[in-house]
Amino acid sequence: MTDATSTSTSAFIEAFFTLHHGLPRQAPGSDASTRHLLSLCGPLPKRPRVLDLGCGPGRSALLLAAEAGADGAEVTAVDLHDPFLEELRAEARARGLADRVRTVRADMGALPDDEFPDGSFDLVWAEGSAYTIGFDTALARWRRLLAPGGTIVLTECEWTVAEPSPGARAFWDAQCPLRSTAGNLAAAQSAGYRVLGVHHLPDSDWAEYYGPLAERVRTGSGAGSPAMEAALAATREELDVRARHGHEYGYTGYVLRPVIAGNGGAWPARPETAADAVAVRAVNLAAFETPLEADLVDALRADDAWLPGLSYVAEGPDGSVVAHALLTACEVDGVRALALAPVAVDPALQRSGAGSAVVRALLSAAREQGESLVLVLGHPEYYPRFGFVPASRFGIRAPFEVPDEAMMALVLDGSVPVPAGTIGYPAPFGV
Repeated sequence: MTDATSTSTSAFIEAFFTLHHGLPRQAPGSDASTRHLLSLCGPLPKRPRVLDLGCGPGRSALLLAAEAGADGAEVTAVDLHDPFLEELRAEARARGLADRVRTVRADMGALPDDEFPDGSFDLVWAEGSAYTIGFDTALARWRRLLAPGGTIVLTECEWTVAEPSPGARAFWDAQCPLRSTAGNLAAAQSAGYRVLGVHHLPDSDWAEYYGPLAERVRTGSGAGSPAMEAALAATREELDVRARHGHEYGYTGYVLRPVIAGNGGAWPARPETAADAVAVRAVNLAAFETPLEADLVDALRADDAWLPGLSYVAEGPDGSVVAHALLTACEVDGVRALALAPVAVDPALQRSGAGSAVVRALLSAAREQGESLVLVLGHPEYYPRFGFVPASRFGIRAPFEVPDEAMMALVLDGSVPVPAGTIGYPAPFGV
């Protein structure tokens, strides 16, 4: 890049920020959406440590400082634009929150380790800002910042229709290519996150951002500044695209928590061997009221759907088999996937962690073997701990009637398109 181009780009960015100074928001959002996303995080420490990245003038940072946790939060607010940080400091003083909000000028995509050490925040927050470094990059780089049990909340612009129009796609492809909700869910899962909640921002959240901005543009003038004229023109184009194509895209909030794989602690897990077949059958017979699951395992072992290395057992302290989990090949509209079934634990050791240990080890093995999608029909309060979400979010459905929340999916590789359609199980399942 030449010096002239660099100067022109720098002048445009400065003009863009100047155009936005004093506006209440720098992206679609509302206090109501911030509060709703906060509610999806679940219980927080009494005074959580919050990192607000790309905070702008700090609308979210101020709300979190006042309302997150029983006593409000200690918020570290990060942005690269000093005037926004000054606006935030002034408003924090006005609201009596100056002791709870610390501003830092830094690049949210390259936070220094010495100032932002690993495990130092209970909540990482990014409304309308993650797109500047990319959704996937944000999840990868910010994970280290979370304390055990910590949560990431971010909002992302995405397509809301299956086939965006050429006009909408031409605009967004040049800005930051968008994905669908299913695409972002897949990316979050494959990055090792459990999805705690998803919130589609209402149109009123766009009005909170675009209303004041449109008025600023209507009354604004370049005043002979090429950079400001360019900033005004770019903003008018963005507003026009929203007016013509706003039904094709929207903002969605994601509440995510890393899945802790662990090693099973007292329950080491490994692939089954031929010598384990009798013990695997015994565990399945003990775990279920009928022999159907034990018979299913035996039938699958003789079927083409059986996948070497994807039948796992967990061992007790004496080396005996105490839990079993199985993945076999299935299809979604003709595209390969895996079915997780059955999962069995010795009744005397249920709720001991043995089941979680064997499932986590099995899913890790599937990921290492290059598998991309796992489906399970099971308890909706159990399987989300591994990252599963309702399969309907991807357009996947069971071939029989089942509660929506019980049919779940886990994406292991976000680079592989997630198929939509009806699940086809191997013959031993009898469906």
